[in-house]
Amino acid sequence: MLDSPTKTFDPISLEIYWSRLISIADEAATSLVRTAFSTIVRESNDYATVIMDRNGDSICENTGGIASFSCILPRTTKAFLEKYPIETWRPGDAAITNDPWLATGHLPDFTVVSPIFHDGRLVGFAGSIAHSPDVGGALWSADCHEIFEEGIRILPSRLLRAGEWNETLLDVLLGNVRVPDQVFGDLGAQVVANDVAARRVVEFLKDTKLPDLQALAAILHERADTAMRRAIAVVPDGIYRATLEADGFDDNITRIVCAVTVAGERMHIDYAGTSPQLNRGINCVMKYTHAYSVYPIKCALDPLSPRNEGSYQAITVAAPERSILNPVFPAPCSARQLTGHLLAGVIYQALADVLPDKVIAESGGAPTMRALFSGVRRDGSPFSQVLFASGGMGATPVKDGLSTTAFPTNVGAGSIEAYESVAPLLVWKKQFLTDSGGAGKYRGGLGQEVEIELRTPGAARLSLLSDRHDHPASGMLGGLAGAPSLIVFEDGTKPHPKSRSIVQSGRRVLLHYAGGGGYGDPKTRDRDAVRADIADGYISQAAARQLYGME
Repeated sequence: MLDSPTKTFDPISLEIYWSRLISIADEAATSLVRTAFSTIVRESNDYATVIMDRNGDSICENTGGIASFSCILPRTTKAFLEKYPIETWRPGDAAITNDPWLATGHLPDFTVVSPIFHDGRLVGFAGSIAHSPDVGGALWSADCHEIFEEGIRILPSRLLRAGEWNETLLDVLLGNVRVPDQVFGDLGAQVVANDVAARRVVEFLKDTKLPDLQALAAILHERADTAMRRAIAVVPDGIYRATLEADGFDDNITRIVCAVTVAGERMHIDYAGTSPQLNRGINCVMKYTHAYSVYPIKCALDPLSPRNEGSYQAITVAAPERSILNPVFPAPCSARQLTGHLLAGVIYQALADVLPDKVIAESGGAPTMRALFSGVRRDGSPFSQVLFASGGMGATPVKDGLSTTAFPTNVGAGSIEAYESVAPLLVWKKQFLTDSGGAGKYRGGLGQEVEIELRTPGAARLSLLSDRHDHPASGMLGGLAGAPSLIVFEDGTKPHPKSRSIVQSGRRVLLHYAGGGGYGDPKTRDRDAVRADIADGYISQAAARQLYGME
């Protein structure tokens, strides 16, 4: 290889090659969605596909994947390579794990990685992650005391060997889940997605006459790294601090302390002083902490260049061991997003004064609120279904926050018709929640109100993973907080917001998803924008008078 990979490709060819690889990752993602069995993948976007070089470093990812997955998957691939050295891989192999400390931070996500062979040589890897509809144990919940309660943990293993499924592993896995057909169907879809990516990469190498991906990967990493370093260099050197509090679990309020240090072209994010780990499932493992620390920086400073391994090399992240952001095994962590999704907000708070034109207010959908119903249908078959709805995004320096839109994750509810078709659930109501967006020069995105009725032959279980009940999304630079979240049954009783409940057939649960925080002084909001919000039902007349000073 030449001393500098930039000498290897001209700019036009580089752009064409990079775009084609991204399109390959997108085609793999399309294959995953179209062949998956669960609505979690097909409707709610909880997956990612990534193409990596021979070292396991990411080259590109699918356009709409979960950002944390795409950041973590290369690290998981390196863990596979530690157990299965490069020379032991064969065409048709696939490795699997859902170990939280090696992969995405909780058991419901399965990581599957397959080798890419060209001219008899291993030239790269295709990887995918998808949230499984079931992993046994307590399924998806926040109230377990150890990871052993949360489901089955698959250490790095061969899922396929030379094209043959590992039947022993499948027997163990599928024998410990409630919906084995969906679980196996989604795993098969991940294998298909990886196979599509591998075949398309081989076609790419033949067309370009490249022997492998290494030289191209090197320059793409260099370009991404240079773009991020230039963006960081614009930020004045210094240490910027913020503290965020969230509901936590019962009396244990989550406290995240953040210090962002900028020095030239490098940035360091430190969470010293953050709450200690709990014996409840809201702990956030370090890989997930890292992913949801660097991704918000990417969004703020370098949003337009494609993400790959080089995008995050200039940013380092540290969190104290045994803190809620770096727990040690066997800490429960199934609901790790209830902590990890908060990191974008505290980082943006820290940088608000120095980067007011690049950060947004806190989002009501961070952390995401999840309601998981599980039980049996009238024919006796089991079901497990999650509603992936979202609260409102925080307002930006130039426009209102997006309503009912997730950030920093990008999952969505998908089709309610599809949701109802696979489980005995009836959605009576799903609508914007008036006055839920935080007031500001730019208004926070609206949350939503969802009403669901359970229509099972008997009782079923409801597992809730929620926050923002006592700590709504805060505004920024004079903007006000969004509305808090709420979960209540039709008789006015409230279930525990982070626990499992037995729900009788015919009962209804009402969920209010939190609104995003506002940006800037509400009194400076354009008067026509306020009138339009009133006309659209986004804010009430009373709120217009009280918060915006409208006559």
